[in-house]
Amino acid sequence: MTSVDQLRVKIFADGADFDGMVKMYANPQIRGFTTNPTLMRKAGVADYEAFARKVLKTISDRPVSFEVFADDFETMEQQALAIASWAPNVNVKIPVTNTKGEFAGPLIKRLSDAGVVVNVTALFTLSQVERVVDCLHSNTAALVSVFAGRVADTGVDPVPVMAEAVNLLKAKPKAELIWASPREVLNIVQAHEVGCHIITVTNDMIAKLALLGKNHDRYSLETVEMFYRDAKSAGYSIDPTATNAAPRIAAV
Repeated sequence: MTSVDQLRVKIFADGADFDGMVKMYANPQIRGFTTNPTLMRKAGVADYEAFARKVLKTISDRPVSFEVFADDFETMEQQALAIASWAPNVNVKIPVTNTKGEFAGPLIKRLSDAGVVVNVTALFTLSQVERVVDCLHSNTAALVSVFAGRVADTGVDPVPVMAEAVNLLKAKPKAELIWASPREVLNIVQAHEVGCHIITVTNDMIAKLALLGKNHDRYSLETVEMFYRDAKSAGYSIDPTATNAAPRIAAV
């Protein structure tokens, strides 16, 4: 993999900073956007709906995901229908369970049957993927977000999980798999190789895409140059006559 243009996986920008989202919107390589309440809180968003409507007014031709934040399924459904009404390009994020661990399947089914494009989020297991896929309507587009990065954080290789998830989603051809919470550019290549449809990427990681296919000898030299330049700029020095220790001689 030597170029972003070779990627089959679609890159969605993940974040909730409005200016950052607008900047990513100017990049044709960014095919969509995802947010969540945690990112919005960190970005200082005070009015959830006002922020979402502002984003959707600016980004009108690429999918944007906004998440419900209720914990009971009745209120979740009300929020989901409200969010879905904000714009034709909005996707509604539904957590796979509530905080009690109760599966959101019946709600996912009602929304998908009604034509709402759901983004089912916070999946970690293939069992969850299988149950969610069973709830999706065959004629309604949907997204299924598996948090591969967090799976990797537990010491488990997410690649086989994501490869099997791709196969499970074939039962619903309008559904797309998201590789969520990637940690490095390598994950984008891995998502591409297993046939994942989408990967959500932070702005910081998007900036690293320029490294894709970079020559390692060149990168090594640039790293050495960086160390030298920074040490020189800091004015570091070592007085070779100031040590009292005798030179160490390596054992033969």
